[in-house]
Amino acid sequence: LRSPQSPWTKPCLSRPAGSQLPCFHGSSTIRNLKERFHMNMTEEQLQLLIDQMVDGSMRSITTKLYDGFQYLTNGIM
Repeated sequence: LRSPQSPWTKPCLSRPAGSQLPCFHGSSTIRNLKERFHMNMTEEQLQLLIDQMVDGSMRSITTKLYDGFQYLTNGIM
C-alpha cells in the first residue's frame, strides 16, 4: 500500500499535470500525504509505529468509551 507504485498511492502522490482539483493546489498537499503514509520509514519502523499506535488505542479511555457507545447504540462490540 505504501509503495509509490501502489494503485492506492500512485494517483494521490503524483499530481496530475494541470489538475483543476482544489486539493492539489498548494505545496503541502503531496507532502502531507507522504507523511500520512509514512513513506520515509522502513517496513520494520512502520510495524513498530503501528504496534505502538494500536497499543495506545487499546489503553485509551476514549477508545473504551467509544466502544461502549457502539455496543449500547448498535450492539457492536
